[in-house]
Amino acid sequence: MCVTQAEPGATGRIEIGADPARVYRLVSDPGVLAELSEEYTGFRWLGGNAGARVGARFRGVNRRGLRRWSTVSTITDADEGRRFAFEVRSMSVIPVSRWQYDFAATGEGCVVTESTWDRRPGWFRFPSALATGGWRRAADNRVNIATTLRRLKERAERD
Repeated sequence: MCVTQAEPGATGRIEIGADPARVYRLVSDPGVLAELSEEYTGFRWLGGNAGARVGARFRGVNRRGLRRWSTVSTITDADEGRRFAFEVRSMSVIPVSRWQYDFAATGEGCVVTESTWDRRPGWFRFPSALATGGWRRAADNRVNIATTLRRLKERAERD
């Protein structure tokens, strides 16, 4: 059984001195997101998709130390400057997580909140931790989110 969390298991936020639409375009590009992320390292579009829109799917490539794995993600929210989100599955069918980026405009730019929900069924937690080396997934995700947001801020304010 997959237990859906009401609150994210890990979240972080950062103020960025750039327009929310611009920051959204960085986050909603899976190639740029791979450059910013700690574990997620690459992607390819699936099913003829070539852009971030609701329903588009992509295969994500991930790495943690010597461990490597892939997942299939489906974009669920693509509201420019407001929210970008996707659901992640293993072997295309087993729920893994939801990743969501929310954007709030400020006078000088925006605040970006990155959140993730663990969607793994109980029986899948041990095998997925064994495969990925992520035994403390919520704690690891908090650290990874902080890294991603810091890199996002640097990139958005530099370019």
